[in-house]
Amino acid sequence: MKRSLGFSLIELLIVIAVIGIIASFAMPAYRDYVTRGKLVEAFSALGDLRVRLEQYYQDNRNYGSTAAACGVAVPTSRYFAVTCNWGAGGTNQTYTATATGIASEGMGGFVYTITEANARATTITGGSAAASAGWTGNATCWVRNKGAVC
Repeated sequence: MKRSLGFSLIELLIVIAVIGIIASFAMPAYRDYVTRGKLVEAFSALGDLRVRLEQYYQDNRNYGSTAAACGVAVPTSRYFAVTCNWGAGGTNQTYTATATGIASEGMGGFVYTITEANARATTITGGSAAASAGWTGNATCWVRNKGAVC
């Protein structure tokens, strides 16, 4: 009887199938992990902007002189476009700072806001986008995980 060396084709196909099954569970979890890592950039940019706006308010007794821009420069970000304008009050006594996800960086559909009253909100648009699929917004906080978990 001759001794066989190596693997049979069946054994090789079984190993490939097992690897495929494991990868099908691991990839979505990894994608969500990367997305949550990118969200931190929006939270830190908006938090930094809020602190600088409050310092500006202490010095000037308003948040800026035009409706389209606040009194301080908005931070730049790789994954989010940050903007600031007068808030719902329509005067220089309120502001709304917004971080909108950049689609070309894989963050399309995510929008985070903060106001002078520290009211935070999350809006998820375009739920079919790869990054925002399965995420839902929340009008009272910044969503950090799927399922509107703040």
